[in-house]
Amino acid sequence: MNTATASRVSDLELANAIRVLAMDAVEAAKSGHPGMPMGMADIAVALWKRQLRHNPANPHWPDRDRFVLSNGHGSMLQYALLHLSGYDLPMSELRNFRQLHSKTPGHPEVGVTPGVETTTGPLGQGLANAVGMALAEAMLAHEFNVPGHRIVDHRTYVFLGDGCLMEGISHEASSLAGTWKLGKLIAFYDDNGISIDGHVEGWFTDDTPKRFAAYGWHVVANVDGHDVAAVNAAIEAAQRVTDRPSLLCCKTIIGKGAPNKAGTEHVHGSALGEKEVAATRAALGWPYPPFEIPAAIAAAWNAREHGARLEADWNARFAAYRKAFPERAAEFERRIAGDLPADFAAGAAAFVDAQSAKGETVATRKASQQAIEAYAKLLPELIGGSADLTGSVFTNWSGSKALACDAAGAVSGNYVNYGVREFAMSAIANGLSLHGGFIPYAGTFLTFSDYARNALRMAALMQLRTIFVYTHDSIGLGEDGPTHQSVEHAASLRLIPGMDVWRPCDTVEAAIAWSAAIERRHGPSCLLFTRQNVPFVARTGDAMAAIVRGGYVLADFDPAVTGALAVVLATGSEVALALGARTALAAEGFNVRVVSMPCTQAFDRQDVEYRASVLPAGVPRVAVEAGVTGGWHKYVGAQDDAKGTVVGIDVFGESAPAPVLFRHFGFTVEHVVAAVRGVL
Repeated sequence: MNTATASRVSDLELANAIRVLAMDAVEAAKSGHPGMPMGMADIAVALWKRQLRHNPANPHWPDRDRFVLSNGHGSMLQYALLHLSGYDLPMSELRNFRQLHSKTPGHPEVGVTPGVETTTGPLGQGLANAVGMALAEAMLAHEFNVPGHRIVDHRTYVFLGDGCLMEGISHEASSLAGTWKLGKLIAFYDDNGISIDGHVEGWFTDDTPKRFAAYGWHVVANVDGHDVAAVNAAIEAAQRVTDRPSLLCCKTIIGKGAPNKAGTEHVHGSALGEKEVAATRAALGWPYPPFEIPAAIAAAWNAREHGARLEADWNARFAAYRKAFPERAAEFERRIAGDLPADFAAGAAAFVDAQSAKGETVATRKASQQAIEAYAKLLPELIGGSADLTGSVFTNWSGSKALACDAAGAVSGNYVNYGVREFAMSAIANGLSLHGGFIPYAGTFLTFSDYARNALRMAALMQLRTIFVYTHDSIGLGEDGPTHQSVEHAASLRLIPGMDVWRPCDTVEAAIAWSAAIERRHGPSCLLFTRQNVPFVARTGDAMAAIVRGGYVLADFDPAVTGALAVVLATGSEVALALGARTALAAEGFNVRVVSMPCTQAFDRQDVEYRASVLPAGVPRVAVEAGVTGGWHKYVGAQDDAKGTVVGIDVFGESAPAPVLFRHFGFTVEHVVAAVRGVL
């Protein structure tokens, strides 16, 4: 198809191609959300045909614009756009919408569908991810661009709906985006007045334009979302605003084109049905069968040639940059690739050795800060932050520079004061990770991980290198009481598939937990630290090397003790109790091995032989952790007729000094000794 023929295709025909693909795919699956794709089709034409800088042949081109579908239930909009513009998403995948192992799952998933930048579905998180992406672009631009060479210069566009704005995370994230003056973030609000329960005026009467104006956003209200030229004009106006993010409030009709269901909740989350599909084809003047796009329309949509030119232009500019600044260019490429500096492993090993030699008794939150201090000096890509608890969670270091924005919108710094916004902090950190060029970590009290839970789950689902730092990890918090004392949280976080949860017992384990989290490219980590001091533990070289395996023999059976054998395994501050119990029991003739298990997930990934060597069959076991007991039974349950038990806490805490609480709830050497006696 020649260019002249393609150019005669109207904007309406381009939009209708999206509409029919969306309704056909949902109809074939008998499941899905056709209303949003049909309603936002004209907005998509304005953005994807006239503004979006991308190359379908290379979805990972570094300076591409990022597109986020925060209202991810309308995934067929994105799948239609990806297919039509030339990504590796053939029509067969659209036919298999929502089917097993297809590239078109019910909600967009990064790593599954080429061109999808983030996994969306839980509403509002896509918007927060987009804030993180825009923040990453702004910081990389400040760090790497030089006069005459702009190698980082792209925008982040996000589609969102009423549901995204009703979720509280939208307030948290949008407030920060305005504060940070993210001028290259442009959001499109699909203002169709409909959610699953019907017309939203019964439960959503916010003045959205005023709300976002109060955040410091540039707002364009009352854009006709079905007028491609009007949407395009609003985009171009937003692009000229460089010191504020932009919200384009687009009035649309959900399910536009469906003669009997458009504008109602009946088109929101279910297939149109055969009769309405046929009526919609007639109303749109679309005589073609399902999943057939006329050649002229397909050619008009195809963006491969244009995308190749855009990327070739950037490649030429980057080649000039590399010639002028070879070291900067190499560093940019390393960071975008996610590779660690060549000297990181050696530097981390030296730091671990130094911590071992120092033998310091401190709170593990302080040990965490020492690790940050050491590793941040090796990793310019490490960007930290806290939800208004820096002085308590110790997530800063001597080189921390608070995020700052100048009048022109330039963003610099390596430490983010997120304010009391745990959910947005976590989802924005995910956006930083998704964009590339940064390894983000974010800190708060462990009990407040509940506020961020869904962002943690999404980090694991997307296999992101995001590090979540949680302190005050048990009843050791003390006087603040049960509202702040984490009892179930460590066990709960361990239930998230793909999440590594580290609870180190001293400075050495803290150092290794941090290095393991940094080196883990395809998955997030939670690092849990104490408020109270914990004693340093001396180790053999073999034990030092085994820490990274998640569980290891810290103090082995003593050949000089000939009595009955038992294994006590523990984490964090309770490792000291296990060691104390071992000494006391040896005096009674019992022979105890102490296993430190700072990361059960890493331990579970080890081979059978290693796990059996650490936890030998037939030997009674006792697990000790100041948290709920449920998760430990897999390690101490009956095996080969040997008994096992858990010393834990299955109730909420109390308000009292930490030492009092540990005694009250039985976290003493004497109680652990009694538990071991009970299984022998």
